[in-house]
Amino acid sequence: MSALNQNKSKKFATGWLIVVACMLIQAIPFGVASNIQPQFVSYVVEEKGFTLAGFSLIFTLGTVVSAVASPFIGMMFNKINAKTMYLLGTILSGGGFLAFSMCQELWQFYLVAGIVQVGTAAISSIGVPLLINGWFDELSKGKAMGLAFAGGSIGNIFLQQMTAYSLAANGASKSYLMFGILSLAVGIPVTLLFLRMPKGDFEIVKGKKKEESKEETSNDSTSVDWGYTFKEAKNLKFFWIFALGLFFLGMYVSALAVQYPAYLKLHLNLDPKIVGNVGSVFALCSLGGNLFGGIIFDKLGVTKGLMVALVLAAASCLALIFAGQMPVLAIVFAALKGLSVFAYMMGPSLLAGSFFGKKEFGAILGVVQIFFAVGFAAGSSVFALLVDKAGYSVAWTAILVFIAICYAALIFASIGMAKLNKKRIESLKTNSMKEAI
Repeated sequence: MSALNQNKSKKFATGWLIVVACMLIQAIPFGVASNIQPQFVSYVVEEKGFTLAGFSLIFTLGTVVSAVASPFIGMMFNKINAKTMYLLGTILSGGGFLAFSMCQELWQFYLVAGIVQVGTAAISSIGVPLLINGWFDELSKGKAMGLAFAGGSIGNIFLQQMTAYSLAANGASKSYLMFGILSLAVGIPVTLLFLRMPKGDFEIVKGKKKEESKEETSNDSTSVDWGYTFKEAKNLKFFWIFALGLFFLGMYVSALAVQYPAYLKLHLNLDPKIVGNVGSVFALCSLGGNLFGGIIFDKLGVTKGLMVALVLAAASCLALIFAGQMPVLAIVFAALKGLSVFAYMMGPSLLAGSFFGKKEFGAILGVVQIFFAVGFAAGSSVFALLVDKAGYSVAWTAILVFIAICYAALIFASIGMAKLNKKRIESLKTNSMKEAI
């Protein structure tokens, strides 16, 4: 009995150690590559003499390159072990950021930005979900993924201050060098020492079901490999409904994230202090949102978790719309939007694992991430076009429609895949029992 308890403790410790390692990856290598670059813009533009629009294209190009590369990264995770992939991703992400210090021409910044984002996708948007999906079962991976992604918010609190100080004291080139070295100094040791996939089912962390489900626990779906190959998944109508939902998820998230400052400042003429507080409240609540979302998905399940995300997203948009009549609603918008961050931070990866299993999770996630990325790239521009043509009222109404379409598609796909997977698991178990006899 003591040996059994020791084995359980070891399994628990190893699985959650992976989560801590992922938090460190999110806090530093991911944070360096994705969160501090905006602070460099004014310094680089001034030092190199670029136009603001020209240099700002590194954000768009990085997103596009990352989206295009994601399916290939996912497929490579199926063929190359996770430690090697993480090592390559860390070198591309941190080493690329370091290489910004040597760039002189605009095209060089574009090229390096693409390299950095490919590496960052490997260690974050594809890599972290793949590790968590491998180490945790359906009843525990939501909380684990929430903790892992919360690392990015925690690291950002410190990185923003460090970046501001370094840029003022050292300029852009030296700061690129220093933060690139920091990224490599954290990412490489964490990868080599801690990151790996579980050696077998005995290492996977399993959540506890309710008392009445104890009998089901011994007959759990994890006893059969019910997962789909990418070829099987793409032939399902629910795969494409899921992808449609992710596209509109990207559309509304982009518009809410990028367009609210101009709306509050220029259209509603709110006090600059209120506008500043909106960003601070969002940053604080987004940290809680990752943790909150993981627990929601674990406790309520995927479908009900999506319903909670729908309520939060719709309420945050409505609060923003009516902030002109009641300025305090701008703060309410920030809080609700922060709490709903789990929908897009962990939603695509958690849903992909829940819908299609672990068999070719990396390849499937890499493809569906494209739909979110395209939606995110288009959302802000579509919103701005609607504002120019028809005004803010029509534009925000369109965002509410995007939210409705997004969650209608995701919830429909969740219900459909749950039924489909139940039949698939039962069929596989029946066939397995026949073969055993």
